This record gives sequence, structure tokens and C-alpha cells, in this order.
Amino acid sequence: MKAIFQNKKPAKKQLNKKSLLREWADAIMFAVVAATLIRWATFEAYAIPSASMEKSLLTGDYLFVSKLHYGSRTPATPLQLPLTHQTIGSTKIPSYSDAITLPSFRLQGFSEIKRNDPIVFNLPPEDEHPFDLKTHYIKRCVGMAGDSFAIKNGQIYVNGQPTSNPSQEQFQYFLATDRELDKQFFLDRDITDFYAVPNGYAVHITPSIAQDLATLEFIKNVQLVMAPAGEVENDVFPQEPRIFKWNRDNYGPLFIPKKNSTVAITPQTLPLYARIITAYEHNSNAKIQDGKLFLEGKEAQQYTFKQNYYFMMGDNRHNSEDSRYWGFVPEDHIVGKAVFVWMSVDPNASFLEKVRWNRLFKPIE
Repeated sequence: MKAIFQNKKPAKKQLNKKSLLREWADAIMFAVVAATLIRWATFEAYAIPSASMEKSLLTGDYLFVSKLHYGSRTPATPLQLPLTHQTIGSTKIPSYSDAITLPSFRLQGFSEIKRNDPIVFNLPPEDEHPFDLKTHYIKRCVGMAGDSFAIKNGQIYVNGQPTSNPSQEQFQYFLATDRELDKQFFLDRDITDFYAVPNGYAVHITPSIAQDLATLEFIKNVQLVMAPAGEVENDVFPQEPRIFKWNRDNYGPLFIPKKNSTVAITPQTLPLYARIITAYEHNSNAKIQDGKLFLEGKEAQQYTFKQNYYFMMGDNRHNSEDSRYWGFVPEDHIVGKAVFVWMSVDPNASFLEKVRWNRLFKPIE
């Protein structure tokens, strides 16, 4: 039997031309999806709103943060409007729903966290949002998982040895002077963090700027403001002044938790690690009662950590809300590494001088 083939031309399908509105909607949808994927997996732009990282990073700097360095995180809160964070625009309307939460995993990065890396992370003590939607902070990683960390007279020590300091780190100084100094005096000397106090001014500056100011005839004295050892600052972490006689300049020593490391639970160690165990380690039944740790209803004499933790500080040492005040940063809170400044706007400059051209596309050290 022979097969019979018909040589008919297929009827042309009539194509419906998309309307202009539909074409625009498709283009916008594609752009949103592409931008969301790029923002999640590769780079994201951030702005510096405060002086806590001066002079390394300035108020008004706009950064690109690489998520490729340490590996991108899979979303833990998937029900979220694209290209939003916490709220819709400037409103207080939440841009997400926590009806569904997922375990978060980190994809393979091409680098590990290194000491002194400038890192963007989710603020750990903020409890009103899921951890991957907490407010973004940027600080320098000064303490690594497994380190013994301490600060002595403003100098950081790791495992008993002094560490290298950021070249542009700042401290608070007192300028003694008998004359009034206007705002322009400070701005001309690249001093943006200052205010008047009795008999002078408090300024946050680098040691080199302090040396220059000391040469001026009308500056009577330039004195570093350093909290002495043993002076208690009540609001430093872990907020237990009866046990820890610490302040911002003399702090520790303390052990920074490392994955699979174990610590004994005692009245001295529990205040340091209580929040880690109850809030960051995803323990379903952990609680602190009468100064003791209970896991699954049983008192625990020791604890083994499930992830790495880090200690973060701002380069503006005396004007930074950092790990000295709220503790360790869990590894799953790490967002990425700040790699370069793509735009910088000086909030104190005139309109024609707003852009800091010398900072555009500047690598972050």
C-alpha cells in the first residue's frame, strides 16, 4: 500500500498584532524580572546615609555591592514585591508577606569573607522583619569566626596581636579654642562630623587631620577623647555592666563563634551567646530562664554553634553603632561585599559642586 502525501500549502495563521499598551507592559515586565534577578544574584546599589564609615566611605556615596563574592542567598521571604525592601516606596505599607518562609541557602561564591572587608549585612537585632529583609548596614569586618577579639585603648587585638587599621579611620577629638569657628572652617578641612561643646568643639577626624589642626595658632589643644580601661559604658554589648567592665575603646576579650565550635555555658558566657542561641541559630525550643539555658526543655551545660559569626565596626570609631553595641553578625545575615563607589554627592556643597568627581568609580579598600 502506498502512502499518499498531499502537497497542500498550509493555511496562513492570522497573527494578532499586539497593542502598544501590551508591548509596553511586556517590556516593563521583562525589565522588572531582569532587574530583580540581577539585583538578587550579582550586584545591588546602596547609598551611605550616615558618617559611621568616614573617611573610608562618605555620606552621599553610592555603592555597588557584589553578591558574587560570598555567594548569593536564596530568598527566605519569597512573597515580596519586586525591587522593594520592607515597604512600598516611602509609605509604611509592607512590601512582603511572611505567610510563607523558606530555608535560605547560599550559592557558591568566588571569595570568602576576609578580615577588614567592607561588608553589607542585615542588622541582626532588628526583630520586626524577617532576617533577609532587615535594614541594611555597612561596616568593616574586624573580627572573624574563631577569633579571640579585644580592643585596648582604641586598638583592635585579634588572638592577642594588634591588627592593621584602616588608613582613613577616625576618632573623636576635642579642639580647645577661644574663638568661634564657622561651618566653612571645618568643611574647608574636610571635616563633616563636628559640633560645639563648652570651650571648643568635638570633631571626628583622622589622626593626620588632628596633627594639622594642632599647628594652627588659635587652636590651643587637640586632645584625643579615649574612654579609659575599666570605665563602664552601660549600652555596650552584652549590656551586663556587673560582669563586663567594657566601653567602646576597651572591650573584650571575647570569643567570636565559629561553626561547629563548642562553648561552655556559664553565667559569664551566657550573656554573650544567649541571643545567638535563641534568635539566630533557628532553635525551635531554646529559652533562657533564671540565668540558665534550656534546649528542648533540658538545661544545657554547653552549646555547639551551627554557623559562623563576625564582629563588625565602622571606620568612624567613635560615631558608629556596630557590634560593640549589638553583638555578632550571623553568616546568613551577610549580603555582600562593597566593591566600588559609582556616584558620590556632597550634601554640604553648593549645587554646582555637589558631585565628588574624584570618587566616581573608586574601589573601596
